[in-house]
Amino acid sequence: MESVYIDKHYNLVVECKQGSKKASYELYKLYSKAMLNIAFRIVGNIAEAEDVLQESFLDAFNKLKDFRQETTFGLWLKQIVVNRSINLLRKRKMDLVDIDGEQLDNIPDEEFDDDEETLFKVAQVKEAMKELPDGYRVVLSLYLLEGYDHEEIGQVLNITENTSRTQFLRAKRKLAEILKRKGITQ
Repeated sequence: MESVYIDKHYNLVVECKQGSKKASYELYKLYSKAMLNIAFRIVGNIAEAEDVLQESFLDAFNKLKDFRQETTFGLWLKQIVVNRSINLLRKRKMDLVDIDGEQLDNIPDEEFDDDEETLFKVAQVKEAMKELPDGYRVVLSLYLLEGYDHEEIGQVLNITENTSRTQFLRAKRKLAEILKRKGITQ
């Protein structure tokens, strides 16, 4: 069975392809805030996220003629934003340690209190995430916030699936430590 994507902004994309500046502006207004949030969660700096956003839209509009609309414009644009964000981090010389030889089973899963009684405030967690090393923050953001699985993260970041899983576990632990240190956890 083949997946069918319904893009509610299909007509705007068609108009954009025909050169409509108004349609381009409408697409920008529809997607810019969400894409800025994605970029910010990955790069951790609002000015750099704004740059990523602008460059991503330029890429998207310049490559729009090649967009076959087999997926939604939003998903296609999101992939551009994620890739641009990751490329920015690579320029910052992001180091993800490859640990192919290490078994995940040997890494104890420290308590990351998902207890229903524990209530995290979104703003506090976002602030705490800024303190994570780039590699941890990227994997955590891609997995938890953007919905990528570890295989996809591995492909996007050019790391093994095992490394993605390990970075994710370590990021959760580190985030829990930061939140505990700030007195956010019980």
